[in-house]
Amino acid sequence: MMQRELGRSEITVSAMGLGLWQAGGVKGTGSSADGWDGVTDDESIRVIHTAMEHGINLFDTAASYGAGHSERLLARALEGRRDQAIIATKFGYRVDEAAKQVIQYNDPPREGDLASHVREECEASLRRLNTDHIDLYQLHINDYDPQRAPAVREACEALVKDGKIRYYGWSTDFPEGARVFAQGEHCTAIQVDMSVMHDNPGILAVCDEFNLAAINRGPLGMGLLTGKYKPGATWSENDIRASGVGWFKDGFLPMLDRVDDLREVLTSGGRTMAQGCLAWLWARSYRNIPIPGAKRVSQLEENAKAMEFGPLTPDQMQQIEVILGRGEAATV
Repeated sequence: MMQRELGRSEITVSAMGLGLWQAGGVKGTGSSADGWDGVTDDESIRVIHTAMEHGINLFDTAASYGAGHSERLLARALEGRRDQAIIATKFGYRVDEAAKQVIQYNDPPREGDLASHVREECEASLRRLNTDHIDLYQLHINDYDPQRAPAVREACEALVKDGKIRYYGWSTDFPEGARVFAQGEHCTAIQVDMSVMHDNPGILAVCDEFNLAAINRGPLGMGLLTGKYKPGATWSENDIRASGVGWFKDGFLPMLDRVDDLREVLTSGGRTMAQGCLAWLWARSYRNIPIPGAKRVSQLEENAKAMEFGPLTPDQMQQIEVILGRGEAATV
């Protein structure tokens, strides 16, 4: 069973976690689509239970996923099993469960007085998760102003002191902000958008310097890197992928025609495309902990089997860099 140390904490986690954005369903931020269609609570709970059967113990959710629904569903799935799970959740937005909305404290969020709301958000997540502590509490605003981040970091330190959380981190793709949080005593992880098609050496450098875990969101490109989709693919209007916003539209959709170029290397040794993408992350850095989501048990089982194959070899990593025109393979 592949395992990793969660940064500079004393927590040992499975080398792959389970992302639970999908478990929130289609309820989104304000009136915009920010969720996943075709997901049922019963199947999501089966996915979580199956993950535990495969040795996965890290479950990553957020207050904003489904306006609190994902956190509540995780609590249901972990009833009687809380001691077998490492719970990671995120904060940074005002959640209105009754209205099924997630609202920014101010627009843009980097101007908001977020630090004063950290404790109340934590208390709300604790209630939804039906637990007395959160193992990893992560700031969810990717581009939060680094100059304001120290106040948020200190609010997290206060929660550690009070036993509400064990450790904290930041879900951000920006090294400058990650470095600010990393200076906190109990910061232990940075969650970063990372995949075979989208590296982030800057964040990995910060994680190396401060002995932090790099939790990889988007390791399968929201499904695009599994090889199951072709250019022109469409999704239901309630699916985040149909909105064509942000990095999904500008970052991954143009890359669909490159995915097949990687197939031979990624599927070497009997792997599926998804398993090969996860293997790339493990080979890229021993700090990497991918957290692919899964709408169905079959997807979870496929992803979990990647741990049996382990990381790609240095030669395979170099082949991928040549195919993508990125030069020498970088591993840490």
